[in-house]
Order: sequence, then structure tokens, then C-alpha cells
Amino acid sequence: MAQFFQIHPENPQARLISQAVDIIRRGGIVAYPTDSAYALGCHIGDKMALDRIRLMRRLDKDHNFTLMCRDLSEIATYARVDNQVFRLLKAHTPGPYTFILEGTSEVPRRLRHPKRKTIGLRVPDNKIALALLEELNEPLMSSTLLLPGDEFPLTDPYDIRDTLEHQVELVIDGGFCGLEPTTVVGLTEDTPELIRQGKGDFSALLAG
Repeated sequence: MAQFFQIHPENPQARLISQAVDIIRRGGIVAYPTDSAYALGCHIGDKMALDRIRLMRRLDKDHNFTLMCRDLSEIATYARVDNQVFRLLKAHTPGPYTFILEGTSEVPRRLRHPKRKTIGLRVPDNKIALALLEELNEPLMSSTLLLPGDEFPLTDPYDIRDTLEHQVELVIDGGFCGLEPTTVVGLTEDTPELIRQGKGDFSALLAG
């Protein structure tokens, strides 16, 4: 049975954040709010939790997972970032974008795309998500809470609890955070490539 924490979206309670991170470190899966939609998260090094998320979402082996990062410097630890990409990331993080970049050796092999060795990275503009990342002190392995057959991600924490109470260890109620997943942008070539249109404005990435 999943635990259910009501965390204030503007002033996250440190005690509950600490308890949530303890659950993640012990191998738990957490449903948590971001600046686009709710997401599923687990510890970056936990293969069993990752496999459970794959099963829950019926994802194939080619699916690009996302590392939710605190800031730009954390992104630069897990992805190859040149000066041009750094400037683009600096201008558009935090925000509702997932950037596909070539992963470094810091990224566990099972998280990287098997052929292209890429990984999705993002910095969320959400105080609960950022508080979790700060307490965790490393990225959170994440995937949009979009279940098989659904057109949109789950948005109501109570619906999430009812649907996933036997599949996740924790549901964080951080209020309504939106229906749209992130805009996914490929940054492995010279020009940004739109992979999925979501909440973020792709044209803004091409403007400078």
C-alpha cells in the first residue's frame, strides 16, 4: 500500500521531503509533481525499481529515460555539454524541457539508449521536485506518469493513489501541476531537433 504525503507546493515540509528521499533510497518508486506533469521516480542505481517502472508503463528497451537534475552543473556531470549547448541549457532551465544528450560514463549503462548512448536530462521548475533532488544529492531517474492506453498523464494525486497504490511506495500530493509532458529536444546534432512537442515552446530554443 502506497504512502500518501501532502506536501506544500510553495514551502515543502523538510520532514516529509526527508522521508520521501529515504523511501527512494530504499528502492521505492515515488509519484511526484513536476512543472509539466506528474512523474514516476526512483533511485538512479536501482535496477529493480527501473524494471518495475518499465513494466508499469510497458516501455520497450529503446525508451529514453530522464535524469531529473538540480541544476546545470549536475547535467554537465552526466552528459557531454559543449559551450553552445551549455548556453542553450542555461537560457532554458529550469523549465518544461527534456534534453537528449550523449551520456557520460557517470550514467548507468542500462539508462542510456542502447544504440545511441543518449540520455534525457532536465531541470524542473517545481519546488517539491527540486527539494527532493537537493535532499537526494544526485539525479532522480524519472518517467512521465503516462500509463498504457492513456492519452494524458495522471494529474490528480488521489486518482494516482487509487490507480497505483499497489505499484508504488509513495504518492506525493503537490496539487495540480498540469496535463502536458515536457517538450523533448535532441541536442546531439548542430541544430536542436524537436522529438516531442509538449509544454515547452520549441521555437524559443531556435531563437538564440
